[in-house]
Amino acid sequence: MSATIIGVDPHKRSHTAVVLDEAEQIAAKLRVDAGPGQVDALLGWAPGGERVWAIENVNGLGHLLAQQLIGRGEVVIDVTATLSSRARKLSGHSARKTDEHDARSVVIAAAHNNRLRRVTVENNSVVLGLLLDRRWHLVAQRQRTICQLHALLSELVPAGAARHLTSKKAAALLRRIAPASVVELERKLLARELLEDVRWLDKRIPVAKQRLSQALAAYGTTLTDICGIGEIGAATILSIVDDPTRFPDRGHFAAFNGTAPLEASSGDQRRHRLSRRGNRQMNKVIHVAARTQIRSGGPGRVYYDRKLAEGNSKMEALRALKRQLSDVIYRRLLADERARQVVRGGQTGDKPKAA
Repeated sequence: MSATIIGVDPHKRSHTAVVLDEAEQIAAKLRVDAGPGQVDALLGWAPGGERVWAIENVNGLGHLLAQQLIGRGEVVIDVTATLSSRARKLSGHSARKTDEHDARSVVIAAAHNNRLRRVTVENNSVVLGLLLDRRWHLVAQRQRTICQLHALLSELVPAGAARHLTSKKAAALLRRIAPASVVELERKLLARELLEDVRWLDKRIPVAKQRLSQALAAYGTTLTDICGIGEIGAATILSIVDDPTRFPDRGHFAAFNGTAPLEASSGDQRRHRLSRRGNRQMNKVIHVAARTQIRSGGPGRVYYDRKLAEGNSKMEALRALKRQLSDVIYRRLLADERARQVVRGGQTGDKPKAA
């Protein structure tokens, strides 16, 4: 007997759940307010027996609900918004976008796709993602603040400040400014406030980087042994991939990170073009690693030169190298996961596919 799929369309203040009949029409539905009793209400309404909760946007609005259901022993799978939207259009209800029909689309998408990710209890990969986001936020905030400081200094000093502005250089420049008017005085005061912001950020960014390094060491990975992949790149890959066993083979992994080229042959000419699909953050990490290996030499450079000798263009050789690096990363991820399984006492940690 197959499991009953319960589709959930989550929102900030409410969640809508539905169960479909054999004709894929809504047989039962429930709308619960988001709050402390949301899980009890859903479990009290849900049909008994074997069941699977298909939740849209598990990494967003559906995150907390999914984790709460897992904590109560329920099976939860992740249905992306793209899949549910496609199911809604194919089912002929694209014009009737309601919470009920959105939840229905989630069920249909889950019922016709047996490769959806089963959601598990949050682990250290989530910690990596949180710390990585924190560091990027601080770095981006510092860049914005520096740009604002540059703009004010260009209005106070002829030619403004040097391009690579630091807090020490900005402080020295401000000390030499003698405001000649009330407007210039206010500009200098604002510049000092921005300078204090830069100094605060300069203290926080190294701390965030250190916490990320500690979390990466606790997680355990050999990705940093690959030339061109540092701690930031490794943390980016691990936080996105989480469980590498969800990819059946290296080809699926390459398609996921956007390094699997797309065929663009015409007539007798056989060629491939760059794929814009896949996760762009991971693709960027692999791109940086490929560029680094080309510059630094080693096996990556040898492979790149061989592709050039075969008649490939520089961009084609680069894409081929990125594809090879994807395979290397995939093998490392699997090996690291097996090592963690041994540490956990042989627990597989595999995520079974939903029915």
